[in-house]
Amino acid sequence: MSRRLLSPLTRAYQRNLKALTKATLSSSKRIANQVQRAATRQLKPPPGSGDWLPGVALGPAGARRYHVYRPPDLDLTLGEKLPLLVMLHGCGQTGRDFAVSTRMNRLAARERFLVLYPEQDRLANAQGCWNWYDRRSGKADAEAATLIAAIDQVQALYPIDRERVAIAGLSAGASMAALLATRYPQRFKALAMHSGVAPGAAKSPATALGAMRGRHVPPMPATAVGKAMGAAAAFTTLPPLLILHGDADAVVSASNAGSTAEVWAVATGAQPGTTRLQQRGRRHPMRITDYTRRGRTVVTLCEIAGLGHAWSGGLASMLFTDASGPDATKLVWAFASRQFRLAGQPQ
Repeated sequence: MSRRLLSPLTRAYQRNLKALTKATLSSSKRIANQVQRAATRQLKPPPGSGDWLPGVALGPAGARRYHVYRPPDLDLTLGEKLPLLVMLHGCGQTGRDFAVSTRMNRLAARERFLVLYPEQDRLANAQGCWNWYDRRSGKADAEAATLIAAIDQVQALYPIDRERVAIAGLSAGASMAALLATRYPQRFKALAMHSGVAPGAAKSPATALGAMRGRHVPPMPATAVGKAMGAAAAFTTLPPLLILHGDADAVVSASNAGSTAEVWAVATGAQPGTTRLQQRGRRHPMRITDYTRRGRTVVTLCEIAGLGHAWSGGLASMLFTDASGPDATKLVWAFASRQFRLAGQPQ
């Protein structure tokens, strides 16, 4: 009697086990295929002409991969060197994602400059964020030094004019770009921060979230600003700064934009001018304030109405972009190229 009862139970168990095994294998295969497709997509060059050249740099934070975009048909004259724009992606992005969403390569092909896209290692940060905030442990400075190593390597490999190097970033990339500009101010002729946290606003993971929400902003006296930004950022050596930030940003408080402008202005002795309103077609309008010192613009603050936590004017199909905003890609390059032209002029 017990055997007759057990046999159907055993058969049912075996059927369920077989079905579960089949479902598990199918799920595992599906996940493996998704991972493989994602990896293949990241290895695939962004759309457009030109070269997508891989590399790896070693530094105090370990190894970091990068890609260099080189425009097609450069046909350089003897001894000619080109500008370099360093682009630091935000959390949840890769260098390729950033290239596609900003369409910076298309502009680089037209204007003849190279673009460096460093990439954060997921072992260093699971979300792919640059560790801009971890100053207390030394992790942020180690990553900054590793990024400088990547720039050094690219400058050695490609025909780059070392006097025409600019850096830009989005979100965590913007904050890391600011850290590089304050730690190595002589290396960059221009800095662009899109939706970033004010320099000196966080020194550890515990204070980073508050800084993103607009708290822990460094005080404004010059001595306090200098201490917050680091001794390497001597007052008059900081590169000119372009700030882009949406007033509807729910991830990084828009108050960081004004705080960043004030920090840079105090550190460079710049004074704010009259705010003006600018709008192109149906794109989001923006309020622009220039901070000048001795007749030269040191900071340009662009506060974009209705823009969330996204690259303004980016490709609509990508994450962290808003196609309805002013074209941040053009704004960044116009600002950088202007600084390149002014660099050799006396102040």
